[in-house]
Parts: sequence; C-alpha cells; structure tokens
Amino acid sequence: MLGGLGKLAAGGLAHRTEKATEEAVDFVEGAVKEAVEPAKEAGENAVAGALKKTHETRDKVVKEVTETVTNTVTNAVTHAAEGLGKLGQ
Repeated sequence: MLGGLGKLAAGGLAHRTEKATEEAVDFVEGAVKEAVEPAKEAGENAVAGALKKTHETRDKVVKEVTETVTNTVTNAVTHAAEGLGKLGQ
C-alpha cells in the first residue's frame, strides 16, 4: 500500500515540477519579449537618427560645394570679361 502511495506522490511531484517549469519558461519568455522590444525600438531610433544626421551633413556639404563652384565660375567669367574688355580698349 505504501508503495502505491509513494508512486502516486512521486507522480504528483513530477507533475507539479513540470507545471512550475512551464510557468518559469513562460515568465522568462515574457521578460525577454519585454526587454527586446524597447531595445529594438532604441536601435531603430538610433539608426534613424544617424541617417537623418548623415542626410543633413550631406545636404550641407552639397550646398557648400555648389556655392564654391558657382562663386569660382562666376569669378573666372568676370575676370575673363574684364580682361577682354581691357583688350578691346
């Protein structure tokens, strides 16, 4: 009789242990999901911020180069015109 009760108790303990393990796994999975989502969002925000900064820097450089080239060409044409004007006098 005690042997049967021992098997029954062992089976109950095994069942409770299995349930507790499943609950622990579920808890850990939930905790990981809660930690991963903010990290993912932070990473996406960091990438978006870096891209925005890169575009702003690129736009600034393009503007500066365009202004420099425009001024250089304008000055060259002006000097050439002045030189031609002096030759014609």
